[in-house]
Amino acid sequence: MNYLTIIFTAMLASNFVLVKFLGICPFLGVSKNVKSAFGMGIAVTFVMTITCLITYPIYTMILVPLGVEYLEIIVFIFVIASLVQIIEIIIKKISKPLYNAMGVYLPLITTNCAVLGVAEICIAGDIVVDLLGAVTYGLFGGLGFTLAMIMMSGMREKLDTLSLPKPLEGFPVSMLLACFMAMAFNIFVGISF
Repeated sequence: MNYLTIIFTAMLASNFVLVKFLGICPFLGVSKNVKSAFGMGIAVTFVMTITCLITYPIYTMILVPLGVEYLEIIVFIFVIASLVQIIEIIIKKISKPLYNAMGVYLPLITTNCAVLGVAEICIAGDIVVDLLGAVTYGLFGGLGFTLAMIMMSGMREKLDTLSLPKPLEGFPVSMLLACFMAMAFNIFVGISF
């Protein structure tokens, strides 16, 4: 696959949140305002990109030659957990309000299935065939995650200014928004280069 295809696939056609339904917890939990959603999206993008940069070579150059591919999940989770700890320390030092806004969701990036999913997709060989492709997929997969987060938070902020029927307030309207966004993003699934 060429890199334009990888970019399109990662951001739109296989958007982790809206097409693959990975990373739903932070998508629904942190998308109450745009600033928090943007901060979470950038943190996830950074973790996804660095995860692909580290896990792809570890898998192809260490695990496969040694015949221990079955350890991939353990190794990948260790890499992701380490990266999240580093990011948590950096965000706490740089922006205390953003750190507080993310709350429990920042450490949850460690177990965010979208981050583990990007590493698994990269080693599967269907979309990515080299290190640059893996990093590109991780970067634009994270940007697609960020796009979904910002779109959702913008709509939720707008809905907070409207008067909704009591049964739709809060979580129900968020689920409806997520459903409509997922339907919209599924348009991209059939497009190929």
